[in-house]
Amino acid sequence: MAGLNVSLSFFFATFALCEAARRASKALLPVGAYEVFAREAVGAVQLGACCLEMRTLVELGPWAGDFGPDLLLTLLFLLFLAHGVTLDGASANPTVSLQEFLMAEESLPGTLLKLAAQGLGMQAACTLTRLCWAWELSDLHLLQSLMAQSCSSALCTSVPHGALVEAACAFCFHLTLLHLRHSPPAYSVPAVALLVTVTAYTAGPFTSAFFNPALAASVTFACSGHTLLEYVQVYWLGPLTGKGRGGVGSLGLLGPTEHPGTWGPAGWR
Repeated sequence: MAGLNVSLSFFFATFALCEAARRASKALLPVGAYEVFAREAVGAVQLGACCLEMRTLVELGPWAGDFGPDLLLTLLFLLFLAHGVTLDGASANPTVSLQEFLMAEESLPGTLLKLAAQGLGMQAACTLTRLCWAWELSDLHLLQSLMAQSCSSALCTSVPHGALVEAACAFCFHLTLLHLRHSPPAYSVPAVALLVTVTAYTAGPFTSAFFNPALAASVTFACSGHTLLEYVQVYWLGPLTGKGRGGVGSLGLLGPTEHPGTWGPAGWR
């Protein structure tokens, strides 16, 4: 269980450092700069680092640490709960930022800044996480550090099927977020955490269930096994298509008099 303890310490340290960065940014930067750039960048670092460490547990844990699926799914659910509480309204997801722009809830410059912050944050997360793995604090990190140079693709199915899976995940995700946008966090955060956990369990074996273009680009685009165009079709066009369908579907749920908004307090949107 030493490897699991190191991973748990990694998660705690990531949340603590990102929370400190959020508070410092909020105190030092203007409100607009914090909400449009700093909050998204820190949220992307938090999301990306935790995703990379979780992938290590999922890929290596069952045979190197004897971790069962019940433990991994429980940990994933708890991570989503923690993200929902701590991200302070950041989405760390380009599809959510584009949805806000299309709904006239964010200006074009603000949307572009959010997208840039999300991309930079994800890349920073990859760099910092691989640096942590290089310290070889556990057997899992040692193995992951050795394998990092020749990572395997997260896409384990055909390109059309993978794009359909990512689109379906994004559709369910965005539709749920829009449906829960007026719900109190005590209900919405666990609901979304449960949804993403179930989605990861069902779609994970095919595409890893990213439904986040920035996260997928930083985690798997550099891995061998598929071309850049194939990755773009699955992990960019798939979620964007699903997001669009989710937005259209939400109009029927919301009714003609309501204006669809985005769900704020719980991250990983």
